[in-house]
Amino acid sequence: MKRKAALITIDRNPSTCQFCHGDQFFDREVKLNTTGAEFLDFGWANQSATGLVCARCGYVHLFLSNAIELWQPEHGYPPR
Repeated sequence: MKRKAALITIDRNPSTCQFCHGDQFFDREVKLNTTGAEFLDFGWANQSATGLVCARCGYVHLFLSNAIELWQPEHGYPPR
């Protein structure tokens, strides 16, 4: 089953792509690898970020914050 792109809010504020202003994204976990941890074979211990990939242009936005929320496009953004 193919995943659907989602609308996003950051602290409940609608957000768009910084590059093309698209409003739908796919989310994924992104490992923030460091040379030292990889060299010592501790890559699994590196911090993760949330990657939001723009459905229109593919630009990847990285977030360390938990303030991101995903919303189904057919339901729109939540009331403010």
